[in-house]
Amino acid sequence: MILEMKVPSPGESIKEVEIATWLVKDGDYVEKDQAIAEVDSDKATLELPAEMSGIITLKAEEGDTVAVGAVVCLIDTDGAKPAGGAPAAAPVAEAPKATPVPVAPAPVAAAPAPVASYAAGTPSPAAKKILDEKNIAPATVSGTGKGGRITKDDAVNAVPSMGTPTGGSRGTERTKLSMLRRKVAERLVAAKNETAMLTTFNEVNMTPINLIRNEYKDAFKAKHGGLGLGYMSFFTKAVTRALELYPDVNSMMDGDHKIAFDFADISIAVSGPKGLMVPVVRNAENLTFRGVEAEIKRLALRARDGQITVDDMTGGTFTITNGGVFGSMLSTPIINPPQSGILGMHNIIERPIAVNGKVEIHPMMYVALSYDHRIIDGRESVGFLVAVKEALENPLELLMGGNAKKALEL
Repeated sequence: MILEMKVPSPGESIKEVEIATWLVKDGDYVEKDQAIAEVDSDKATLELPAEMSGIITLKAEEGDTVAVGAVVCLIDTDGAKPAGGAPAAAPVAEAPKATPVPVAPAPVAAAPAPVASYAAGTPSPAAKKILDEKNIAPATVSGTGKGGRITKDDAVNAVPSMGTPTGGSRGTERTKLSMLRRKVAERLVAAKNETAMLTTFNEVNMTPINLIRNEYKDAFKAKHGGLGLGYMSFFTKAVTRALELYPDVNSMMDGDHKIAFDFADISIAVSGPKGLMVPVVRNAENLTFRGVEAEIKRLALRARDGQITVDDMTGGTFTITNGGVFGSMLSTPIINPPQSGILGMHNIIERPIAVNGKVEIHPMMYVALSYDHRIIDGRESVGFLVAVKEALENPLELLMGGNAKKALEL
């Protein structure tokens, strides 16, 4: 029986996918549920499993865009599974051996006598010193001396190259972007063109958080099965608190209407093998520190292993992105539409600051809030970011209720 394998629907709003990679070859025998292809949608990369065992015939090429429900391969379920490796090739009859005919050895030409000369492009000692001082490679200078030798005058008159190719690789490669990457690009351009995006900045003294982490991270890890106490749980809790204080930041535009949310689904930007993914931590306002860390770890592992689904990334009322893990000191993050706000974290650098009239050195982080000015005014945006700063600089009182052990479930 010939089984037609069709593209399943990865999600309600997805109408087409792209064949990213075939994991099998035409004519291979495949087992039921074996992954035979990776397909890209505009939201995620998914594996396509074989529906039955048999011999496969491919009906689409890598890079093809196919509609959901279209046939991409055939499986002959009556095809026999090969017993071992590839069948041995039929023996080829040995051709009769020809009788060798003696051939006289060719005369060897005498090597020409060497001609004494300077090697072209070799600088004289004086010229070499001048070229070294100018940081000029001898290969870029034409010599006028005997046999092409570079003279002192050649070196004096040589001008450093201003971008002229000097023999290095200058190859180019043109590759088609994945459907996911093209969709990300489309959404980023739309966010810039269709929103009144502004960014406000502030800085956070990370000393209080570092003191708590240094004191409790080992106990937290031991109590919660190896789960780390990172910065993201503090930032997520600070954001959910600030969203309650400034609900306009936790809303979005829908035509002439504003949609406000009484929950905080926080999108967390993570880097995966297929690029940037933004899975969602649902109802983050109700999660404990352990709950936030566990959910972020679960989603990050799914993104890393290519198992993230459309449902994992659907929704979200506010986004947090951490460019600091890559060394970014300051940036203006782009809104993740249709959301109205995104918080950018950055790297932590020790800097001198004034504390009670004295100069002290503390670990500092710049934070940035990009927001849609159509729905969020300057008062709300600045107040929101200040509320985040206040919570991060006083986490024990504002995020932990004055009891770190209880908040960390130790």
